[in-house]
Amino acid sequence: MKIKSQRDFWAGLMFVAVGISFAYGATGYSFGSSARPGAGYFPFGLGILLALLGLAVLFKALTIETDGNDPVGAFAWKPLFIVIGAVVLFAVLLPRLGLAIALPLLVVLSSMAGDEFHWRDALINAAVLTLFSWLVFSVGLGLTIPLWPTIGIAGT
Repeated sequence: MKIKSQRDFWAGLMFVAVGISFAYGATGYSFGSSARPGAGYFPFGLGILLALLGLAVLFKALTIETDGNDPVGAFAWKPLFIVIGAVVLFAVLLPRLGLAIALPLLVVLSSMAGDEFHWRDALINAAVLTLFSWLVFSVGLGLTIPLWPTIGIAGT
């Protein structure tokens, strides 16, 4: 069997591996039922969907001819470290600064990893994603995620 697109082959393989890993990791949590899903229900489903998507990409890489075998380019280390750093910073800042500050920082810093960064687009994305996240997680699901910075009062 000949690989007809190197890029799609490796991307599909990565999707399958990550999807199976997430699905396997979710088996350690309770599944619950469709009416009352447990902690493992959603990650297991997403893991399976990701693995199926990866299989579809693998199938495409092995069956559809591309120009020049679509080689894999050099690994983009700088954007990878920028995005990982932004996610770590978000995890550290969320409990202290709240969703209204930590999430826009995450979005703007992650946007800087791309070649086509524009402040206006990053700020619009940050505002929309922050509003949507607040509506889904705080209002819709009732999770206790701080929206604004918490100010510690001495002696309490």
